[in-house]
Amino acid sequence: MLIRQFQAQRMRAPRDFQPIPDTPIYVEIGAGKGRHALLFTAEHPQVTLYAIERTREKFVAMQKQHQLEPREHLNPVHADALPWVVHALFPTQVEQFFILYPNPEPHNPAQRWLNMPFFEFLLSRLKPNGMITLASNIPAYIDEAEQQLIDVWKLPYQKQKIATDSARTHFEIKYLERGELCQQLLITKPQHYQTRFDDFAPLQGRNIQGQPDGE
Repeated sequence: MLIRQFQAQRMRAPRDFQPIPDTPIYVEIGAGKGRHALLFTAEHPQVTLYAIERTREKFVAMQKQHQLEPREHLNPVHADALPWVVHALFPTQVEQFFILYPNPEPHNPAQRWLNMPFFEFLLSRLKPNGMITLASNIPAYIDEAEQQLIDVWKLPYQKQKIATDSARTHFEIKYLERGELCQQLLITKPQHYQTRFDDFAPLQGRNIQGQPDGE
């Protein structure tokens, strides 16, 4: 599959966008109601995690749960992941991305993560030897992503079957209780891996004309 270049400079800032400092962080894309984010930050209390969720209902549920179980370094973000990543993240800033049970986009394969031009930009934000965890309950989704890693992105990875007692997300619990096969790809960015966005600075809330986006 031929993948065109991502047009990062055309991304408008999310509503109420707040810049973040250029310090090592972890990022969860599609954090849902925040179960994994809360578990992860409980297990790693010194780690800073930004948990991004686009759907307002799920984001509000994550916020409420975060209030009940405060985590000093957990930062829930209500935004679409693509513009937030472009405006917020610095090159090689991210230790690990989590993409757990994303929408499989059955009618729009071009919107699957490893089929999108944006995936190259995402890799530019990942530190050398950093990792992306991609989990799914759909074998064909994992198989396609695996082939893209080999053919397009030329990235090393491990393919793992997720333990039947794993409970990182509400989806994971539901799928495993049904007896479905859940798998993950642990994708590593090699030390000298290069992208076309390695020197692309975050837009930090500027729109495509370089002015603050007031929408």
